[in-house]
Amino acid sequence: MTFVPRAVMTAALASAAFWATPSIAFAEPKNPECVAPAQPGGGFDITCKLAQATLQESGAVKSPVRVSYMPGGIGAVAYNAIVGQRRAEPGTIVAFSAGSLLNLAQGKFGAYTEKDVRWVASVGADYGAVVVQENSEFTSLSGLMEAIKKDPTSVIIGAGGTIGSQDWMKAAMAARAAGIDYKAMRFVAFEGGGDCATALQGGHVSVCMNDVGDSQAAIDGGAPLKLLAIFSEQRLPGKLAGVPTAAEQGFDIKWPIVRGFYVGPEVSDADYKWWSDAFAATMKSPGYEEALRKRNLFPLPMTGEETTAFVKKQVVAYKALAAEFGLATK
Repeated sequence: MTFVPRAVMTAALASAAFWATPSIAFAEPKNPECVAPAQPGGGFDITCKLAQATLQESGAVKSPVRVSYMPGGIGAVAYNAIVGQRRAEPGTIVAFSAGSLLNLAQGKFGAYTEKDVRWVASVGADYGAVVVQENSEFTSLSGLMEAIKKDPTSVIIGAGGTIGSQDWMKAAMAARAAGIDYKAMRFVAFEGGGDCATALQGGHVSVCMNDVGDSQAAIDGGAPLKLLAIFSEQRLPGKLAGVPTAAEQGFDIKWPIVRGFYVGPEVSDADYKWWSDAFAATMKSPGYEEALRKRNLFPLPMTGEETTAFVKKQVVAYKALAAEFGLATK
């Protein structure tokens, strides 16, 4: 299960002619809202706040983008609300991630599938990470897995989402690679990565299977945490260069995480195109690369139908992965 983010985008300001196009000039939604389908502090929050900052900075929107929170089921409550009750709201975008697509693959969003919304854009990539307290006895992923193998009940693994979620999947894949029965893991589910990080700081769990973006943001904010491993193809640049990949520690596991947005199924073609164009222009604007870097994210620019095709392909792949672990699929 891999995808490779594209090369860093050229920081070139969109031409003035682009901003005069009808799709930007006449279809801008009133009171734009970004729904983060979890509690504040996690990956969905980071995704919405990226849009909030960059859409206005680039000039794509004139009105401030409001961020609201709709936790429940790692995206299930928001998905059902948009498809069931808010189908045609032109100004509402909802954050999604690889975890959303994995849950859709398993039918965790109820009666709805990936075909029931309009996928607008992928705005960046994140990666799975293994996070412990700064003074933890564990100093490597291999050491952590050795402790779990010796006594599965001695290590409490925290994650955003229940069995079958992307955080659970990271732990299960690592356990399988270490020759551990993943069903024997001591696992505690949280509503999101932010809640898990809080529990980790309080000593309620031994480790969190979180993401780089929200975990590093917590560390940057002074949280006494550290990353043991990142599930990326190779080491990440900048401040993350000192963190080894899981593969370096003997676990050939990659878990890239798309971060993007969708809108309701009855949003008009004109409004859908407006959002696609707005994100396309924003991701080419000066400062966007730095905005990603500040949030510990990496380029993965896609809009419109390209995003839709990507989502469909990922859901198929996630169904196959879920089946490997004996999970029901839809």
